[in-house]
Amino acid sequence: MTSNPSPLVVIFGRTNVGKSTLFNCLTEKRKALVSNIEGTTRDSIFGEVSWQKTDFQIADTGGIHDASFLKANKKTQKTNRRSTDIDILVQQKVRDLLKLADLILFVVDARAGLLPQDKEMVKELKKILDANKKNLDNTKNLKQQKIILVANKADSPSLRRETAEFNKLGLGEPLVISAANGSGTGDLLDEITGELIKIENKITKPKETKDNEVSEETEDTEAPKEIKSPIKVSVIGKPNVGKSSLINSLIGENRLIVSSIAHTTREPQDVVIKHKDTLISLVDTAGISKQGQKSAKKVQDKNVLEKFSIAKSLGTLSRAEIAILVIDIKEGLTHQEKKLVEEIVNKKTGLIIVANKWDLIEEKDYKTYTTKIYNDLPFASWAPIAFTSALSGEKTKKVLDLIIEIYKNYQIEISPNALTRFLNKIIKQHAPAKAKGTKHPHIYELVQTHSCPPKFKIRIGAKDTIHFSYLRFINNRLREKYGFLGIPLKIVVEKNRLVHGKHEIHNE
Repeated sequence: MTSNPSPLVVIFGRTNVGKSTLFNCLTEKRKALVSNIEGTTRDSIFGEVSWQKTDFQIADTGGIHDASFLKANKKTQKTNRRSTDIDILVQQKVRDLLKLADLILFVVDARAGLLPQDKEMVKELKKILDANKKNLDNTKNLKQQKIILVANKADSPSLRRETAEFNKLGLGEPLVISAANGSGTGDLLDEITGELIKIENKITKPKETKDNEVSEETEDTEAPKEIKSPIKVSVIGKPNVGKSSLINSLIGENRLIVSSIAHTTREPQDVVIKHKDTLISLVDTAGISKQGQKSAKKVQDKNVLEKFSIAKSLGTLSRAEIAILVIDIKEGLTHQEKKLVEEIVNKKTGLIIVANKWDLIEEKDYKTYTTKIYNDLPFASWAPIAFTSALSGEKTKKVLDLIIEIYKNYQIEISPNALTRFLNKIIKQHAPAKAKGTKHPHIYELVQTHSCPPKFKIRIGAKDTIHFSYLRFINNRLREKYGFLGIPLKIVVEKNRLVHGKHEIHNE
């Protein structure tokens, strides 16, 4: 993964102090799930913020139930009654992010007041930063880390006056805000950018300059258009098929929480990486299951969160250019996964099928497994299949190559003259087939009407009909000639019609 030059700001604090609300407010996006259910945020959510010509990356972290979770002593974690495997994984990710942070926003709840948990967490936080500073000093890689105390949920003047008690934490005067209504967040952003300038001793380059740099680096003369922004890729699939493990393998670091417990991932995760001078935005999504989609009828908090997670996962398809469907090759395709592929095809999104857990297959017969998948998905036989093991990293880099290749196909534009020559050639090979009647249809033209994704139109006579099999024939010949690997093609039929002796166009 290419390092991001922007400083990293980490939002940190115990559960239910409004960290996710603050994240959404500062990034101006409703990216993090917000609820009053303890432990809603598990994975760390990342976003970009630009303020006063300064850019920085911001991360929302999972809430801390107990300061003992911050300790590196795993024995302490396992003996804690409230801990679970997921809790431990969440806290490990929080510890890792705190070590990487340039600036930490320690968030407390102005309504609840100063609690013993806040004091314990500050104590453990300072230990982590002191140990980190020693390690960095030993490697001669000096890095200052600053903590800003943020008193959130101060929605009234009386609450603002009562925040003085947080001075006892030894982090200085608290910045008083209300993330819910935005009060005080402008002052907070001023404070953040001011501290980052001091820490970095320079102002981060404005976003416009960075965009120009990216476009120059990612320019590819073989592509029909310059790739000016990251390719948006949604990683989707059932629970527990290895989506997060796949992304971790692709980026080369354990950034996302991985667990065998279904619905560990609750919120879509954006991770931008660079591969062959091309930026790729990978979105890890909550696992989608039939049972989860029906959970709307239930009222338990857990099921409600699951419902929202699934809706956000499906929503990522609307803004994705390519979808990666991760399946467990040992289990094979389920009816639910077939429906997912139909959803992807209907949205005209590029598709890669990742047959994960390939290391668990004893007799690795690629041809047999490929045939089986395409037999289950005859309407998506144009989608490439990558057989991978996310845990070992086997052939996962091939997925990145496929993303770039498919995106180039996504952008293909074919000139009218080239399509006219193409049409004349295939008509000589196979005359157009009629849907009904006795007359073979006359195809007047074949043109491309859209790219990203590609869409084509054929125009036939007013009284002509054309059989769907011939449209499939054109589709297949287009793929043979121009590629379009991993891209669903759409061909619409347009008819001439006679009005007062003149030909006019009628859409069918």
